[in-house]
Formats: sequence, structure tokens, C-alpha cells
Amino acid sequence: MKNIIITAFVLLNLVACQENTAQNKKTTIANEKSKEMTRQNLYQFKVTDLSGNEFDFASLKGKKVMIVNTASKCGLTPQYKDLQAIYDQYKDQNFVIVGFPANNFMEQEPGNNEEIATFCERNYGVTFPMMDKISVKGDDMAPIYQFLTQKDKNGVQDSEVEWNFQKYLLNEKGEVVKVISPRTLPTDKEIVDWIKA
Repeated sequence: MKNIIITAFVLLNLVACQENTAQNKKTTIANEKSKEMTRQNLYQFKVTDLSGNEFDFASLKGKKVMIVNTASKCGLTPQYKDLQAIYDQYKDQNFVIVGFPANNFMEQEPGNNEEIATFCERNYGVTFPMMDKISVKGDDMAPIYQFLTQKDKNGVQDSEVEWNFQKYLLNEKGEVVKVISPRTLPTDKEIVDWIKA
């Protein structure tokens, strides 16, 4: 009789453990689905361009996008030339570059929007979309850069904007897929292969 009671007790504990395990799996799956449902993408953002017009990222659905923070007085500023070259080459193949001037690094983008627009056009013939000057790090980081740099928002990875001309590559669904170093030229094979893939 004692053995029967012990066996029954063991079986009841085993069943309870299995039910807890099953419930924990359901909770984990539900939490993962909830995270996916709240994961942001590029298309929710609307910003202002250098001319003061609204720019809706939803207009870029189906395109690969490179987002780059720019500056006019940086040692990397000549990358504007390569950015424009790659934009010219692939803009008709569902690819776009969006520039965000930022003054976060040694105040290397001191100009206002009009001055930035003039500089970009006059010196590099920039025709890809250029947005209003923003902050790409710190307490006043723009919402779009919070999305780009925070895994809990982009669902991929945490990153930090290291310097001017850091590049974020986003796929046709508006999802972050790669972060490219500021020192890597826009015409680098890794970027070109990604655009062409």
C-alpha cells in the first residue's frame, strides 16, 4: 500500500511538472510573438527634409535603404562623392540613400539646413534625399536613430553610432540587416554585393 501511495505521488508530481513545462513553453512563445508584433520597422517614421517638407519612409516600401549620418567638416566628408556615385548607379534598382546631417561629433556639422543643402549640392552634386539635421546619439537622439541602434526596437541588434558617415542597411521590408563602419566607403564590395543581391 505504501508503495502504491509513493508511486501515485511521484506520478502526480511528474504530471504537474509536465504541465508547468508546457505552460512555460506557451508563455515563451506568446512573449516572442508579442515582441515580433511590437517590433518596429522603418516605415512608421516620418521626418522632415532639408527643404522643410515631410518625408514619409513608407514611400520606400520594397526598396533597399542605406541611412547615413553626415557632416560637412569631417575628414570623411569626401564620402559624399561615393554616396552620390552609388546612388546614381543603383537608384533605378530599388535602392535609395537617405542622409541625416548630425552635429554629434566634434561639431563637424555646424551649418543650418540651407547651408547644408548648398554645401552638398555645390561640392558633391548630392541628389539623394537629405533630411533635417538631427541628433544621432545621446539624450536627444532622434526616434529614427533610436530604432536603428536599439535591439528592442529593431529586433536585430544594438549598435552605437561611432562617427560621421556610419551606414545602416535596411532590406525591402524596412528591417535593419547590417551596420557598416564610418570608415568603410559606400562603394565597398560588401555594400555593392548587398545592393545587387
